[in-house]
Amino acid sequence: MRKGIHPENYRLVAFKDMSNDDVFITKSTAETKETIEVDGVEYPVIKLEISRSSHPYYTGKSKLIDTAGRIDKFKNKYSKFKK
Repeated sequence: MRKGIHPENYRLVAFKDMSNDDVFITKSTAETKETIEVDGVEYPVIKLEISRSSHPYYTGKSKLIDTAGRIDKFKNKYSKFKK
């Protein structure tokens, strides 16, 4: 590896998924001012809106969308142009 191109400040950081409160620890250089205590150890924390534990692709769960209401709204809006 080339010298001097890689960051020197790798440290353990907690990433917290705010949608389901899942926390995982990994190394990162991301800066943060907040901390969290996990298993008695204090880590810097990065808050995420979505992660592998809450993303529909990985969980197999998808959100239901009310398509029937959208279709009815479309038909009502454009019914006046019907021949």
